[in-house]
Amino acid sequence: MDTLTRMRAFVAVVDHEGYSSAARAMGRSKALLSKYVRELEDEVSSLLLNRTTRQFSLTEAGHTYYARAVALLREFDELQDMMREARAGLSGKVRLSAPRTFADTSLGQSLIDFCKQNPEVQLEIELDDRFVDLVEEGFDLAIRMSTLDDSSLIAKRVSAFRVAAYASPATIKKYGMPKLPEDAVNLPWVVDTNARRRDVIPFHDGEGNSKPLQVKSAMFVNSPLATKSAALAGLGFAMCPEFVVRDEVEQGLLVPVLEDYLKIESGIYAVFPHRRYLPAKIRALVDFLADWFKKYDATIRS
Repeated sequence: MDTLTRMRAFVAVVDHEGYSSAARAMGRSKALLSKYVRELEDEVSSLLLNRTTRQFSLTEAGHTYYARAVALLREFDELQDMMREARAGLSGKVRLSAPRTFADTSLGQSLIDFCKQNPEVQLEIELDDRFVDLVEEGFDLAIRMSTLDDSSLIAKRVSAFRVAAYASPATIKKYGMPKLPEDAVNLPWVVDTNARRRDVIPFHDGEGNSKPLQVKSAMFVNSPLATKSAALAGLGFAMCPEFVVRDEVEQGLLVPVLEDYLKIESGIYAVFPHRRYLPAKIRALVDFLADWFKKYDATIRS
């Protein structure tokens, strides 16, 4: 019997807090698991578990061995998965979390194009504007459109975008074109509550110094698309990502305002749990998105 089998038995007994539970989970007998653990202890010449008639506890050596065994087994399993995927090609399911704005705008075409190019990979996309817990909720990957705080995750920026202020011609005619950040304070604003700043706009002065100002809110809504719609309807001024309002700006339906005092750069990130060996299908999706956005950005600039 190899060391990996004994190691798995030991980890299962610890994880399930006993031989009986571990045996049921693994489909093995309690006596067999006990035999594997004793053989492992003989192999490493250390007592790993203190046993009594009712319970067991980890020895100091057991604590050390358990922590390293869990890490080694995870790496081994990921390596096996990586090699199987390399032989089989790109296939299987990828659970992806993305904000609604990503899928409901032209950016969502990137996911459609990936599926067309990789028909054996099944994307299971869940659209939600909240920050999901990738590990707890079982997602393989998330698209996030903001700065990132969680250091336990790995993120690759696949594109950059700018957030700016806009208003309809009717709104500008009614309230006037603001010339300075101070002019914006008493104007009505439609506020996208997905933004961490909410109704505080991070203006800067003419020399680049930060000058955040709180503005008057005509409406709060947790959607860039709804924010755009309200601005188009003349409800007020609004902060929106450029890619959300690009068509409306080109058609003259929305007009940029206070451009010299707003420089908000943000990014689109592919985020995944920390893994030594990332499955090939997820690596392929991340690389595809990065390449797709390079071409998309080049098209927009041309």
